Amino acid sequence: MPSNNQNEQKKQNKPNKPTPPSSSPSRTRKGVVIGALVAVAALLAGWLSQYAVSGGSAGSAGGSGAGSGNATAEGRSDNSAAGDPALLKLARRDADDPFARGDKDAPVVMIEYADFGCSFCGKFARDTEPKLVKKYVEKGLLRIEWRNFPVFGKGSERAALASYAAGQQGRFWQFYDAVYADKGNEKSSFTTGRLHELAEEAGVKDLDRFDRDRASGAARKLLDKDRTEAYGLGASATPAFLINGQPIAGAQPDEAFTDAIERAAATAKKSGGSGKSGREG
Repeated sequence: MPSNNQNEQKKQNKPNKPTPPSSSPSRTRKGVVIGALVAVAALLAGWLSQYAVSGGSAGSAGGSGAGSGNATAEGRSDNSAAGDPALLKLARRDADDPFARGDKDAPVVMIEYADFGCSFCGKFARDTEPKLVKKYVEKGLLRIEWRNFPVFGKGSERAALASYAAGQQGRFWQFYDAVYADKGNEKSSFTTGRLHELAEEAGVKDLDRFDRDRASGAARKLLDKDRTEAYGLGASATPAFLINGQPIAGAQPDEAFTDAIERAAATAKKSGGSGKSGREG
């Protein structure tokens, strides 16, 4: 064991941290304000970058407390369920959007930022989304809007552009299902041959048009727009979601999504928000 003298010598060799100068009360108050602003900015930027993908319970996923972006945190208020007003405006609600499903006037909109080469996006697509479609989308309560957010390189970009092309023939969601149905597609290079196979599985009739559309400037423009939107929110991993402006990160358990959707629907109803509830008739 090192002697006391050796420990003392190590301490002496370490660079000393400068002692902060004494501050006046006004400087102290200014420092507190600046620190608070920095903390708020970090919180906003980090909402969607918290990549919670564990297979644990919804309760453990939400254990990081308020501000974690998890809709399952205990004690979350109705105002929190409403989400951030600026994030609410990201819902496009275009009736002709081929990359959305559900009533454009549904009280709840879930925006999904995902990558076709992402294994957790595939898990969500196979295990959770079909339940949400049946329980909420088909009843007019929920609308789902897709955003391409390829983060796994060129293969993911090719799949994203191909999904745009499938959408131009009204087959986006069928393409979505075809890609995620096969776990072998995760982190795939998505060669032209493979994309053609997936397009055919999705019922895309005109492969020549499919190739033209995926190589078009319009496809690239929308991809760049979606990706810029995701990065602008602070997202750094997939999947990431906004449910009426309330962020959820990762392929969370079903309860995280159903809880967030029902909270958002209740808040929309209280505030007199437009949209069909899906509970009439």
